[in-house]
Amino acid sequence: MKIRIYGSGCSKCNQLTQNAEAAAQALQISYEIEKVTDMNAIIDAGIMRTPALGVDDDIVAEGKVPSSDEIKQLLAKI
Repeated sequence: MKIRIYGSGCSKCNQLTQNAEAAAQALQISYEIEKVTDMNAIIDAGIMRTPALGVDDDIVAEGKVPSSDEIKQLLAKI
């Protein structure tokens, strides 16, 4: 599973990364984290507000930092 964190690298982006890693580890999912900080790539992905969370080819959260429990629920559906 490819987990993408879209944002400038701010504290919220870092918190989102930690929450996503914790959720994937709790579900024992094999994953790879990619941080996307290039604004053109973020815009090309259709993201209007950061931070954003992408799983594989889907954007599952935008403009907020979901908790690890919320991310676990999102990952369990995929």
